[in-house]
Amino acid sequence: MDRSIVGPTAFAETNVGGTLALLEACRAELLRAPRPFRFVHVSTDEVYGSLGPTDPPFTERSPIAPNSPYSASKAGSDLMVRAYVETHGFSAIITRCSNNYGPFQFPEKLIPLMITRALRDEPLPVYGDGLNVRDWIHVQDHVDALWTVLTRGTPGEVYNIGGEAETTNIIIVRELLRLLGKAESLIKYVTDRPGHDRRYAMDIAKIAATLGWTPQRDLKTGLAETVEWYLSNRTWWERVLSEAYRAAHALYLNG
Repeated sequence: MDRSIVGPTAFAETNVGGTLALLEACRAELLRAPRPFRFVHVSTDEVYGSLGPTDPPFTERSPIAPNSPYSASKAGSDLMVRAYVETHGFSAIITRCSNNYGPFQFPEKLIPLMITRALRDEPLPVYGDGLNVRDWIHVQDHVDALWTVLTRGTPGEVYNIGGEAETTNIIIVRELLRLLGKAESLIKYVTDRPGHDRRYAMDIAKIAATLGWTPQRDLKTGLAETVEWYLSNRTWWERVLSEAYRAAHALYLNG
């Protein structure tokens, strides 16, 4: 379940209110002591909404059309940053990235969820028909892109960041099972969640042409490396899962 559906207020307060607080704090500090400065606001492809199967990928000029409380809160924070650029001449850049994966990812996300459940021989819940499409990017590629934007990007601009690796969820799940040596019988199709966008895809032509950034890791290699990391760091994710379940119980069941 998308946590923003269960508790939308926390997402609005964090993403919109939190971004506003950061903008105000930075602006006040720069008024007190002017100096070279850049504010990089990290957003998501979800603010663009959903694509049809034959639609071209999102560009930086695609309309904002969020479909969930989470994506709406991120879109609100994007627009707040834009307003500070236009109103105050604030030196900010917005990035919008596709789905990340890699080491240390919170185990409720698709790839670590499937890995950790498969390692315990638990059913792997796949929403709907499993054919929702996401563009996957390794977290290190995302970090490299953010550094590129921070050091060479143009204030006031938006940059899409993606892995150029559109793949359906079910293909991801099957590849993880193959890497783990587990049977596909672990897959369990479940009722699709509300507001589940069908397809995301990012056009990264702008950041490639203007800043020279492109992703360096292909999805097959990145998934294999990620599986190996979770195999080698079982103590970490078991502790995180235990703490996450306690927190979820306190937040949702005792509220």
